[in-house]
Amino acid sequence: MHRVVALVRPVQSTFELGCAVEVFGTKRQGVPQHYEFDTCTEMPGPVPTTGGYAMFVSQGLSALETADTVIIPGWLPVEEPLSDLVRRALLRAHARGARLVTICSGVFALARTGLLDGRSATTHWARAEQLRREFPQVRVEPDRLYVDHGDVATSAGAGAGFDLCLHLVRHDHGAAYAALLTRHMVLPPHREGGQAQYAPPPPPGDALNGLLEWADERLDTPLSVNDLAAYLGVSPRTLARRFADQLDTSPGAWLLSRRVAAARTLLEQTELPVEAIAARVGLASAVNLRRRFRSEIGTTPGAYRRAFRAP
Repeated sequence: MHRVVALVRPVQSTFELGCAVEVFGTKRQGVPQHYEFDTCTEMPGPVPTTGGYAMFVSQGLSALETADTVIIPGWLPVEEPLSDLVRRALLRAHARGARLVTICSGVFALARTGLLDGRSATTHWARAEQLRREFPQVRVEPDRLYVDHGDVATSAGAGAGFDLCLHLVRHDHGAAYAALLTRHMVLPPHREGGQAQYAPPPPPGDALNGLLEWADERLDTPLSVNDLAAYLGVSPRTLARRFADQLDTSPGAWLLSRRVAAARTLLEQTELPVEAIAARVGLASAVNLRRRFRSEIGTTPGAYRRAFRAP
């Protein structure tokens, strides 16, 4: 069982902590429980929260000694320094192989350990300039929802904490398990880390009018960008502009990501050969699927299946 421990502090943000609890600590009927979740704090006892109530945290920093993942769910005020005890506890956890994860303002605490020096990180767009100013050795990427280096990971504003936590679940246990979890949480199944934190609202009447659902149901056909444009009755150029405004991506890139996502699920849940999966998701051939899969996921379909094939 993978042990996740959230390091909380006064005054603790309830939403950021809630992101971690919902993904890693909530038991749901019909969903396998792969994580053991706990909280700790430097001074055990009542911890005030942003919700106006105090929560009782019984465990001290020693809880980090057995954590596989340590989450810092916000750090307010962001100017608050790390105590020597907290800094040493985080560095010890990292040194023995624990994954350190921050949500929103939690990146300020992680940056004070030095573990982000020379590496990229993100935070809420409104605090990005402050992070860059206070930690010039950190490459701040304010247009990312999350940045994952494997041993350390950071997320943008609070809602992006869900995206990062679900990304970690997908990495640990595969796309099908993550999708099952998001269905129970009634959340979108996947937002890529490279997606912009926010986008301007679409102009009135300029919605995609069911196009995404329509295309998802036809991934096994040779859909093209022209087909997507024809569904809406617009030109490919207009379609590209709408995708850029509303999804911060291109129609072609979105379509490819959906085909690869469908392939991941089939690799996990079926024994279909790669050639058959390629046909089912509209990638035509095993060669094309392997090329696209490696480009998008960073591994081969065969290696992915061996890692995440459901028993």
